[in-house]
Amino acid sequence: MIERETITTAKTVASLDLISGGRFEFGLGGGWNREEAEHHGTDWPTRFKRLEEQIEATKLIWTQDEAEYHGQFVDFDPVWSWPKPIQNPHPPILIGGETIQTLRRVVKMADGWLPRARDIDTVFAGLAQLTQLAEEANRDPATVSISAFAPEPNPENIERLQTANVQRIIM
Repeated sequence: MIERETITTAKTVASLDLISGGRFEFGLGGGWNREEAEHHGTDWPTRFKRLEEQIEATKLIWTQDEAEYHGQFVDFDPVWSWPKPIQNPHPPILIGGETIQTLRRVVKMADGWLPRARDIDTVFAGLAQLTQLAEEANRDPATVSISAFAPEPNPENIERLQTANVQRIIM
C-alpha cells in the first residue's frame, strides 16, 4: 500500500470486490524492502504513519459518497468514487507483520491479522498478544480475523491453528 497512490488503490479494491461478488480481502502492510519503498516515493522512517493515513482515507472513499482527507502524507479534496465495495462497510482489511506495533495497528484499524511468520510458535505468541491488546482496547478479540501461513502443512499444525480460531490457513 505504501508504494501506491491511495485513491487509485481504493478504486481498484472496490472494483475487485465488485467483480469477486464481495469476496475480496485486502491484505497490506508497511513493507520490508526499504530500497523498493523509497523508489516508489515513500520515506522509510515514516512509512507506518503513511500506511495508517492511507487506510483511513481508503475507508472514507469506500464508505462516503463524497470523501475528503487531509493528512500529512495523504491529502485530497472531495472526490467521488464508484463502484463502492459490495461488502459492508468495506472489504476486510488484513494487516501483515509480527511486531507489537503491527498488532496494535490491527486492533486500532483493521479487520484481521496476516502474520507472515512460518514458525507456528511465533504465530501463537502473536495471537496471545493480539488478544491482550484487543481486550485492553475494549475490542472483542473474536472480531479480529486471523490468516496464518502454515509453516509445515501437517495435520497437527492445522488442528492447532483451527483450535485457536484461525480463519484461514495459507499453504
